[in-house]
Amino acid sequence: MAEFWREKLLHEMSSAEWESLCDGCARCCMIKLQDEDTDQVHYTAMVCDLLDVEGCRCTRYPQRHKLVPDCVVLTPERAAEFQWLPTTCAYRTLAEGRSLQWWHPLVSGDAATVHEAGISVRDRVLPAAAVHSDDHQAMIVTWVEQ
Repeated sequence: MAEFWREKLLHEMSSAEWESLCDGCARCCMIKLQDEDTDQVHYTAMVCDLLDVEGCRCTRYPQRHKLVPDCVVLTPERAAEFQWLPTTCAYRTLAEGRSLQWWHPLVSGDAATVHEAGISVRDRVLPAAAVHSDDHQAMIVTWVEQ
């Protein structure tokens, strides 16, 4: 796979190319709370219970939408709609016409650089089931760029 992301629009990518855009940060798996008054989205230090928090990958990826009904389906056609995605997300980055960062595995050639750069959720989150619902508000974090 040459640098296809530089040559193709999102909707021109194959399924394999599209999937390879995921940098493995798992920020999209973070539980988000939306302010009812302002509609502002707040990221929390809680993640979907299907996430392997060390590997930053979904443990049930093929079944995730059936098991977690509110798991968002990202498609090339809808990528620009998801303004809640962090500015570091490759899908959002490319949809906005920006370049992938040095730490993205497609650029660096190494899946570990997303962790080394401090972009991933590794060592920063807990599975949602481990947090009592009364404590969700206290789990809001500010280290995710939007």
